[in-house]
Amino acid sequence: MVLRWTASNPVAMVIDANWPESAECLYTRNELERALDRLSREIGDRLTGPEPLLVLTVMHGGLVTAGHLLPRLSMPLETDYVHASRYGHRMDGDDQLRWLHRPATPLAGRRILIVDDILDQGLTLKGLVEACRAQGALSIHTAALVQKRLPDPPAVEADFVGLTVPDRFVFGFGMDYQGLWRNAPGLYAVPESDGGH
Repeated sequence: MVLRWTASNPVAMVIDANWPESAECLYTRNELERALDRLSREIGDRLTGPEPLLVLTVMHGGLVTAGHLLPRLSMPLETDYVHASRYGHRMDGDDQLRWLHRPATPLAGRRILIVDDILDQGLTLKGLVEACRAQGALSIHTAALVQKRLPDPPAVEADFVGLTVPDRFVFGFGMDYQGLWRNAPGLYAVPESDGGH
């Protein structure tokens, strides 16, 4: 059976051989949109300034978050992206940061906002902050759509967090499950027996 979501029925999901069996919806699209509204207000209150803000989107996961967040910000800004990963298509990370693209925009003297999809152990985000600092950024702030509730604090805290999730593998709204389902219109968790990080 295949059940497809549509604009009029955004909760309905595609169920097929690639969809993780018994995936649990943690947040609906409406709940994610409300979190993005709050994030945009918090960012606007703290980061509005005379110089344009440079937003660095962390690919690929941060693409959907940035795409929904940036139109909500009523300030002049520029955009660039960075692609650094600890996961690939695997479900468990390692400590090695893999750089696939560094920002093309010079960072010296810039106010920077790094936008990512999820903050778990914070090792990727910490590496990005350190790279921006090494290039002479004036200020560096970070935003994550979701943060995992872990027993130990992350290597770096995000300045802006939309929602929290349990310590399970989550996907949807930019986050993938085995390379798929970044386009799922909510945030889902795979069964704990199916792995996690």
